[in-house]
Amino acid sequence: MTLDRAPAMIARQASTRLVIEQVLRGGPISRAEIARGTGLSKQTISEVMRELERGGWVREEGQVQGAVGRSAVTYAIRPDAAFVLGIDLGGTKLHLALADLHGQIVAEIVEPTQHAGGAAVIEQIGRLADTLVEKVGIARDRVRSAVMGSPGIVDPRSGAIMIAPNVPGLDTFDVRAALRARLGIDVAIENDVNLAAVGEHWCGGSKDARSFAFVALGTGIGLGIFADGRLLRGARGAAGEISYLPLGGDPYDARGHRVGTLEMAVGSAAMLGRYVALGGSDKLTVREIFDRLDEDAAGRAVMDEVARIVATAILAIHSIIDPEVVVMGGNVGARPELVRCIAAHLGRCMAEPVRIESSRLGGRATLIGAIAGAIDQVHQAVFGIGAGTGLRAPPDLAMAAAS
Repeated sequence: MTLDRAPAMIARQASTRLVIEQVLRGGPISRAEIARGTGLSKQTISEVMRELERGGWVREEGQVQGAVGRSAVTYAIRPDAAFVLGIDLGGTKLHLALADLHGQIVAEIVEPTQHAGGAAVIEQIGRLADTLVEKVGIARDRVRSAVMGSPGIVDPRSGAIMIAPNVPGLDTFDVRAALRARLGIDVAIENDVNLAAVGEHWCGGSKDARSFAFVALGTGIGLGIFADGRLLRGARGAAGEISYLPLGGDPYDARGHRVGTLEMAVGSAAMLGRYVALGGSDKLTVREIFDRLDEDAAGRAVMDEVARIVATAILAIHSIIDPEVVVMGGNVGARPELVRCIAAHLGRCMAEPVRIESSRLGGRATLIGAIAGAIDQVHQAVFGIGAGTGLRAPPDLAMAAAS
């Protein structure tokens, strides 16, 4: 490109970004509405829309009646212009979904996570991705991006995933590079709780909140933080590792160095140990304990103690980030009985208790967050925009995600 053409190219790229932002935020949208939202001339908008149509990124969606009786064509992003891959890697199960640019899942698959971990998990993800592409019947190059949610945090220097004891071997190699090589597309890795918070912000109960906290409680405990509309990751990606808060036990106890003091007090193992100590059966799971609370005094005592400790943690979170709402997720945290109990304890330790509610997306929050992140990556790669485009989930996506 010659220097005299550079300003024109930069101006066209800027115009394209402005137009596509309007389509993403307000689509279906007419050219007149785009002009009002961007300040661009009708000629520039027409030229940009023609280019986007030729490239297969937008399409005519319908018509809207104008103020003087004339109808105008409306445009929207073509959902099938590209596809993305969402990956939820857990210690016991691996969940993959292929979705279009509207976030609609076109195929998904779940199977137990490879016990061997490490490279075996990378190959398992690749095999399942191949299965989804073949099932939908699309060319592989139409899958443009992938995001994986994983326990632990990604070391920015080595690319290894640290503090993920339930999936062994991920701390010994560059996981992102291995996934990119196997899948042949751009891949991002994010903490699973952070992605669950992204999912909630996209189409869950906290989508209208600028600042909120997502607390996941199950085998362990984690936190996803949205502050002023953006996910907070911290200097090393470790923001939200609340399992290490010095609550519920002695932070100087070396046994807590691996999983954290708070997790030792409220994680599933702690609940089961407390239940047995109160005379309960050692044959029950945490789910089974919650299912029989009405007839089990020991179970109610365990829930109350866990709720009290979690309420203390939420008080600490509230004191730092002042969230509008705290969303409880995870296979234990989202239980309505526990959420009600936590709310009762918050009423005792806060003058104005923060609003607390159960996740609307349940166990699919991380997967939905991964899809949202992958779509955002496509927007960034193709149009130079992302993480602030105001991407809206279709109304039926939230219902589908929660089913």
